[in-house]
Amino acid sequence: MKDWKLPLTGGCRCDRVRFRVTATPLLASACHCSGCQRMTGSAYSLTLTVPTQGFEVTQGEPVIGGLHGPVKHLFCDHCKSWMFTRPDVIDSFVNVRATMLDDRSWFVPFVETWTSEKLPWAATGAVHSFETQPSFDLYAKLAEDFAANGARAT
Repeated sequence: MKDWKLPLTGGCRCDRVRFRVTATPLLASACHCSGCQRMTGSAYSLTLTVPTQGFEVTQGEPVIGGLHGPVKHLFCDHCKSWMFTRPDVIDSFVNVRATMLDDRSWFVPFVETWTSEKLPWAATGAVHSFETQPSFDLYAKLAEDFAANGARAT
């Protein structure tokens, strides 16, 4: 898709850690799992999935928080904002917290996961909804559908 206005920039609440997205995002999603609820203090976490080569930290040094296993949640050490997630098992993408983008007004979840754990009143309007995590073989189709029909920064 060529209509993305890149780069996208963002940072933590105190702005000590900054990042830049230079590649077309693959997916926009909301996760309703209880872990994301606890880490965000909200009903769900919002994620923009981007190719690893199109994501860079431009200022500061994020630290690992949350999970410390094969999935790494990275935070600002000063303000403790959860900024992005790097799964070790699949190093081809980074899940950026959409709320950390400087301009997040355009963000709309295209996929929602773990609806089996969602709070009864929580609604996202996502096009695709899954009771748990979709199988990895579905992600290529979801990304293709997002590229054709999902919201994008303009």
